[in-house]
Amino acid sequence: MDWLDRMNAAMQYVEDHLHDELDYDAVAKEACCSTYHFRLMFNDITGIPLSEYVRRRRLTEAALELQQSDIKVIDLAIKYGYDSPDAFTRAFYRQHGVTPSVARKHGVDLTAYHRLHFQITLKGDQQMKYRIVEKAPFTVFGEERIVEMTEENSTDIPAFWQEAHESGLCCKLAESYKPHEDYKGLFPSIGIMCYRRTGEGTMPYMIGSFAHDGEVPKGYQRVDVEAHTWAIFTTDYYTEETMVPVVQGLWSRIFPEWFPNSGYEHAIAPDLELYFGDEEAGQYCEIWIPIVKKS
Repeated sequence: MDWLDRMNAAMQYVEDHLHDELDYDAVAKEACCSTYHFRLMFNDITGIPLSEYVRRRRLTEAALELQQSDIKVIDLAIKYGYDSPDAFTRAFYRQHGVTPSVARKHGVDLTAYHRLHFQITLKGDQQMKYRIVEKAPFTVFGEERIVEMTEENSTDIPAFWQEAHESGLCCKLAESYKPHEDYKGLFPSIGIMCYRRTGEGTMPYMIGSFAHDGEVPKGYQRVDVEAHTWAIFTTDYYTEETMVPVVQGLWSRIFPEWFPNSGYEHAIAPDLELYFGDEEAGQYCEIWIPIVKKS
């Protein structure tokens, strides 16, 4: 089963369980990846969190059922996973612009979100620079922030970096830095994510640096990364003003454009962002994604 088949199987699982308490681990299992990575991948490809997609689909189906049956609002609320009719009515109104009672009437405008179906769209207008490398185990260290796996990532993580610069964290990491074998003479700041399990719908994001011989300075958290094959993608050079859209733009292309035809799958291991730059060379980012060959 290839990447597209697995993603569509995951969407079918969602459809088959719209009336149940959705098991996100089971959804990710259909796609043959971890829950964290599936949530990230889904958000990068579609532009919305998986939980938001599920909410939209449920409220779409609820509206259809209101118009096609005499089901009570309280029963419909329970059927689609809401704790109370009031909570259901508020969510229904946000999506459709009318209350459930009004939605029963003919001629009322409603908003439908149909089931997603993944397919390959061929694009050749933008290059994507990458390389495949084998790396031995290594250790990183730094400070962690738990972030929501939602569209807020697009602002929360950049804000974390801004805070790290303003607080002096990045300077402290630079002082503790020992050159990684691949980056002697360069200091990469590292963003590392999905290295441990947190709560439902959240992930850890650490700003850190490479440890030297596994030695971690006092006061920092450590993450030990096992040996893996990595697909390393490199952004174009950017300025302070264009950094966020450039980096997020590359993330948004990796899963729908590169993975389907690559012969690789996303391995269950941390993802990394390495940020480089100086006044002469300019600034750029590498995105490290652990991979395994398709079985």
